[in-house]
Amino acid sequence: MLPQGGQSSESPEDLAQNDVEGATPLEQRVATLGLLNKRNNESQDFEIRPGERIEEGAVIISLSSCERTAPWEMPQETGAFVQLDVLERGESEHTRVFSGWLFKEAPSLNVVEHPIYDVWVKDCAMRFPGEVTEEG
Repeated sequence: MLPQGGQSSESPEDLAQNDVEGATPLEQRVATLGLLNKRNNESQDFEIRPGERIEEGAVIISLSSCERTAPWEMPQETGAFVQLDVLERGESEHTRVFSGWLFKEAPSLNVVEHPIYDVWVKDCAMRFPGEVTEEG
């Protein structure tokens, strides 16, 4: 609540500090991504933090960021900035086949267009200031 007159007694620096207190820093967020190999119909889930990469067979998945909408905002959305590199048959180096945001609630908005592999976002584990969790 603001004091009478509608002005906060806190400085902009104090307000900025309060805004991030209790929030999950980017490097501590955990994205859950699904990887489908359409050739053999096998899918796997991976947990990955921003700045990390996972190599699974011919695929390298890199995560730059993951975000989700605060619980009190609508519509609820979850997204991740993902890069997918694939080592194609007969090649000696991986080729980037996708780089962009993927969204859990709107997978068709931006899709991985590859004949064998598909990647999608399942979750982004993070907290917001003042958010109540089941843990406490």
